[in-house]
Amino acid sequence: VGSNLLMDKINKKDQLKYYKFLNSLPKKINTLYFGKLKGKFKLNNKSNKRNGFDPVTNIDRALEFFLRKEITKKFPKDGIIGEELKAKKTRSGFSWILDPIDGTRSFVIGTPTWSNLVSINYNNEPILGLVNFPMLKKYYITGSDNKSYLVENNKFKKLKVIKTKSLNNSKIAGNFFGWLTLDEQKKISRLTRLMRYPCSDALSYCQLCEGKLNVVLQCYNKIWDIHPMIPLVKNAGGYINTWKGNDPKIGGSVVVSSSSSLHRKILKMLKPVA
Repeated sequence: VGSNLLMDKINKKDQLKYYKFLNSLPKKINTLYFGKLKGKFKLNNKSNKRNGFDPVTNIDRALEFFLRKEITKKFPKDGIIGEELKAKKTRSGFSWILDPIDGTRSFVIGTPTWSNLVSINYNNEPILGLVNFPMLKKYYITGSDNKSYLVENNKFKKLKVIKTKSLNNSKIAGNFFGWLTLDEQKKISRLTRLMRYPCSDALSYCQLCEGKLNVVLQCYNKIWDIHPMIPLVKNAGGYINTWKGNDPKIGGSVVVSSSSSLHRKILKMLKPVA
């Protein structure tokens, strides 16, 4: 937890170059979104399952296309893996992981908690992350100094989790609806009773980094949902794993906690469904 060992292997000049570019993206994304894209979305369902629902809009695709173009201009040898378009292999060791709109369902119904997720990986490890909230006029970013920040009105506020050991006094947010069966939820009923706070896509992980939540639980994350969160959470002093206790960079069901003792307790409670 804390200092990102991989970051230390990258020379300071590169660290700064990648961070500065990442920090320039929120302004560019917001200008494009509010200038050209807002209010023009068309909804499609990507799911090939009967009764399945996996929403995507033309805005998701437009934003990813824009991000790829910007990245390729500045870092032509870097790989790009995005939710909507074809993967591009890395020739530099660096890769960009993109989720143009995280929380598409929130986006579609006008809930302002959707975000743009960008992660920079070096040798397949997430080293820098950005979570931009256009409608909330703020973003969360990892600095080149192994710290995490909230940026609002051009002001940088350093993020730190709030440590707590007590389960009963912890603020726990999670969302199992539509993912876990009722039988599975019954197996972890003690935990579901402790989930007293709303879970809002990527915003919940950011709120944990701010000290507003102590635990966040989510099912079936893709790598682009979770990669930006890994350095963000670790640099703020938090813990992040899959429900089985594995490295979260593989995606899947993920748990984030603000202290190691709390993390162990939650992982133990998740065992019957992990």
